[in-house]
Amino acid sequence: MTQEKLNAMTVDVEDYFQVSAFEKYIDRSDWNNLPCRVENNTGRLLDLFDKHNVKITFFMLGWVAERYPGLIRKIVDSGHELASHGYSHVRVTEQTPQQFREDIIKTKKLLEDISGKEIKGYRAASYSIGASNLWALQELQEAGHLYSSSIYPIKHDLYGMPEAPRFAFYPHGDSGILEIPVTTVELGNRKFPCGGGGYFRFFPYMLSRWAMRRVNRHDGQSCLFYFHPWEIDPEQPRQTGINFKTRFRHYLNLNRMHDRLERLLTDFKWDRMDNIFLKNSKEVGNE
Repeated sequence: MTQEKLNAMTVDVEDYFQVSAFEKYIDRSDWNNLPCRVENNTGRLLDLFDKHNVKITFFMLGWVAERYPGLIRKIVDSGHELASHGYSHVRVTEQTPQQFREDIIKTKKLLEDISGKEIKGYRAASYSIGASNLWALQELQEAGHLYSSSIYPIKHDLYGMPEAPRFAFYPHGDSGILEIPVTTVELGNRKFPCGGGGYFRFFPYMLSRWAMRRVNRHDGQSCLFYFHPWEIDPEQPRQTGINFKTRFRHYLNLNRMHDRLERLLTDFKWDRMDNIFLKNSKEVGNE
């Protein structure tokens, strides 16, 4: 069933060993020695999106782009938007303003040099921009980014800014960088996540579909959905020694994710973030 509202589909391109939940278990110095699966998994996603004639936004790690420049060119040649996910998935909360500035400038230039396209968007690792480091949005603007998708307006043990607006807004007034939060549904003055990630694998598909339809119809807003290439890869190497919560969050329903995505691509109408939000940015205002 095709919905009237156009929604934004996004992929955070990182490999299974680069997720923030594994930081305590996998040292960054070991990344080059681990089997990479991100190129193949992202290729499978490109085939899936091509099958459904859907164009999306890929938030790309610079670390991945350096190693797989052919993948970058395939993404842009297929008509998708390329955006920045930082260089090596370091949370903004772990960087000084100077370190953050150097990271975003380096990654933006790297992606633009490989792709030949302007990099307009940025998404922080693990949605790590919030009330304590809103200075990062000014840094993004000064580096030339037009929008950010780095604030999650929920309460979570690893991230979140519950007081943030649910939909696209200008943090610095009527101009500057546009912040586009991941989608939440509001019930009884409480916000619940419905924009992808582990929640999409945890909740029954019908519940996720209902919540997104409510946002489209009740709120009259486009949804912003995200996931990762490793989420369609149940055969990825399993990490040992991790705690139960981390294991549950990472591996839950990986074998069902591809089919759920196929249903999602059929049940809703999708496009790139820049096509949806930047074209309508003049109409955006603070909630």
